[in-house]
Amino acid sequence: MKKLAEIVEEEIKRSPFLMESLREGLINISALARKIQKPVEKIIGKGVQTNAIIMSINRLPIQVEQKQEPNLVRFISKLRDVRVRSNIVDYTFVASGTLIHAQTSLLVRAAELPKSFHSISQGVTETTILVDESLENDLIHIFRKEKCIERERDLTVLTFLLPAENRVLYGFYYFILREFAWNGINLVEVISTSNEFTLVVSTKDLEAAFKVLSTLRNG
Repeated sequence: MKKLAEIVEEEIKRSPFLMESLREGLINISALARKIQKPVEKIIGKGVQTNAIIMSINRLPIQVEQKQEPNLVRFISKLRDVRVRSNIVDYTFVASGTLIHAQTSLLVRAAELPKSFHSISQGVTETTILVDESLENDLIHIFRKEKCIERERDLTVLTFLLPAENRVLYGFYYFILREFAWNGINLVEVISTSNEFTLVVSTKDLEAAFKVLSTLRNG
């Protein structure tokens, strides 16, 4: 049977940002204990005193959560190569038997415009395509027979060119996404390859996004 401390730790880790907030002293521990008291009691199968939960929270190995963060801070502080592309539009199409042929035609057209930007993310039931305005008219024409279920304009793409060590450094993506979430910046799309990480934001959020990046780089 699990110990109370283990159950409390698992319950806290179910909620985003709680561990970080505890570490920063932003959480009222008594209120948190009361909040998780019922689910903890349900798991244990009997009543648990609030003070016992408070003691378990105070004994959480928060220092374990901190071990990786200095490595992440050092890693992010080295990220100097960030590519920015503005005037991006986002189209999402329902998956179909002809969609792949339309994608091929778009790629052929994009090859004729080497300075253009395009990105294709293919899911199970839909495909999202990002292009800059130089390719938008071509996209509209090529995909005219496909069902578009979402379109968004005035977007900006931020692409991080990552050192190879990112593939063995756990927590990098979470660390970045956490800061954007805490600063109230909506991410329209997130695109990842082995050594590139791309965030798509509304152009109106670009200034706030740069402030977050500057803060991260400075540790």
